[in-house]
Amino acid sequence: MVIFILGNPDVPLDSLPLRILPALRKLFPGIEFQIKDPNEDWEVPEELTIIDTAIGLTEVTVFTDLDQFKPAPRVSLHDFDALANLRFLKKLGRLKKIRIIALPPEMGEAEAVGKIKPLL
Repeated sequence: MVIFILGNPDVPLDSLPLRILPALRKLFPGIEFQIKDPNEDWEVPEELTIIDTAIGLTEVTVFTDLDQFKPAPRVSLHDFDALANLRFLKKLGRLKKIRIIALPPEMGEAEAVGKIKPLL
């Protein structure tokens, strides 16, 4: 199993998935966790699982449909984000099944790991 980890280590509100990555790797040595940049070309597995932060959440939430997200405004290529990349992959037919484990940005690391553990 491969799980994509999204986040930005330089932005505290977007770094939680990266901060909990060492704990996840220790708990789940059989899972391959890959840090991804939304602007890269992704090799997408048949069933894609992503761990990312999502503004506006108060609990860990699992999404299975991209239409559950409100797109962020895009004015230039600098505004191209993970959701735009995922929608593009879906349109190309490269994205078949998705599960996004979305974390509230303000959640503590130990709590996030505890909430993700039963989902994996």
